[in-house]
Amino acid sequence: MFRYIKHVKQEMLLSVDIGNRLRFVRTAHNLSQRELAKRAGVTNSTISLVESNSTNPSVGALKRILDGIPIGLAEFFAFEPDAPRKAFYAADELVEIGKGAISYRQLGENLFGRSLQILKECYQPGASTGKVPLVHEGEEGGIVLSGRLEVTVDNERRILGPGDAYYFESRRPHSFRCVGPVACEVISACTPPTF
Repeated sequence: MFRYIKHVKQEMLLSVDIGNRLRFVRTAHNLSQRELAKRAGVTNSTISLVESNSTNPSVGALKRILDGIPIGLAEFFAFEPDAPRKAFYAADELVEIGKGAISYRQLGENLFGRSLQILKECYQPGASTGKVPLVHEGEEGGIVLSGRLEVTVDNERRILGPGDAYYFESRRPHSFRCVGPVACEVISACTPPTF
């Protein structure tokens, strides 16, 4: 019986958008990823991977994370936040979800139930997404507004300038880097939301 219950719980994890649900609950409790990780006793990258749906946590791992909020498993799976109905956003309403040499300003605070994420990205000179290529499910695209952005997809590398664009399946290894002496601004979108 216990094995059956454990199996049913694990199936629930696979059928629910854990990442966006966790992000919604975390931000509703005014916690950063770093603060939640510290409270839950896990690494910051664990929270990031779960929220981007790059990994499906076990029931035990999810419970440990939720204990850091604190919220129980039943409450976590029971709530259904209202879908965002707002259609227009002023420039100062974009939500900063990244810090440091790369700024990611997201359109809409809550992506729960949404299938598209739109970002205004700003890379400082020399800033990059790191040496390890990004890989996740979905598709993404973007248009460079200013500056120059080096985009690598698989083993193909291009330097894009204002007006140039990219679009690819996100499961292909990819990375981004600002080249040149000025910051680079990009408007990007990905589906499903994975940042």
